[in-house]
Amino acid sequence: MRILVVGGTSFVGRAIAWSAWHHGHEVTVVTRGRTRSDLPAAVEHLVGDRDGDLGALAGRDFDATIDVIAYRPRDVDHLADALADRGGRHLQISSVSAYRETERENATEDELELWPEDGLDPGADVTPATYGPLKAACERAARRRFGDEVTIVRPTYVIGSHDYTLRFPYWVARAARGGAVAVPGPRESRLQWIDARDLAEFTLGVLVDGLPGPFHVAAPSGGAPYLEVIERVAAHAGPAGTRVVEVPAEAVRAAGLEGRFPLWSPRLEAVSTLDTARAQAAGLVARALEESVDDVAEWWGARPWPDRWLSSEAEARLLEAPR
Repeated sequence: MRILVVGGTSFVGRAIAWSAWHHGHEVTVVTRGRTRSDLPAAVEHLVGDRDGDLGALAGRDFDATIDVIAYRPRDVDHLADALADRGGRHLQISSVSAYRETERENATEDELELWPEDGLDPGADVTPATYGPLKAACERAARRRFGDEVTIVRPTYVIGSHDYTLRFPYWVARAARGGAVAVPGPRESRLQWIDARDLAEFTLGVLVDGLPGPFHVAAPSGGAPYLEVIERVAAHAGPAGTRVVEVPAEAVRAAGLEGRFPLWSPRLEAVSTLDTARAQAAGLVARALEESVDDVAEWWGARPWPDRWLSSEAEARLLEAPR
């Protein structure tokens, strides 16, 4: 297939482009040209900006288009205008954040409600508060512009190398430092994740098979206890003597450190317990968490500790606080 990947040089898009090339597809990526690419020479690179000029797509035809970076409805519209009817089957990478918050656990794709458009500014800045509603709006725009058979893929937290969010890499790097690792409770909190490579393989599979979805792309189905996930990371990446210490959520809040613990929520959220049976039936296979840990550890290496991560001093104070 001749596949266009929109946003194909960074993290998820990169993984999809690599997977498509590996499976023998003719791959073209269109990006702003700002991210250094390590894709094979056989992958064609076009430069285009969704907020500016997509003229590089003029007159080009593709069997399928995978849109990785639609964050506002206008992004979908600009791409649809540039491709007209030459993009082939359309696959939209959305997010489980497109769901309005709900208490329903182990929900299927048919049981949860997307964020409504009421009161949404479609041109709003992308923030933690607007990200989910805008992703839902992008799904609706994709169906409007590319037809009801557009394939929608809704991943949960994506992990692996080249992760510019530095969320999962925090835990791998922290485990590698050893000692007492502070991890917020409660133990009922759950987490789902998907390796970028597994997301890529699944995306290519449902695209080739022409399956519309939507699909929850996450593992494990129903989620896993957050503390147990970090314990697995620590056991695999940490030196001897590394141990996980549960810290009450109230202590984390009192210290003002909620934002320093990636992938954590102080409450049980439905979007961390999603049912993934539909995706599994369509071919989703999730590798062992430890493989993702190794991938991140090799990529991260011995880089300096980012300022956005929890400092050793702040962690020590939290561990020493009475509780």
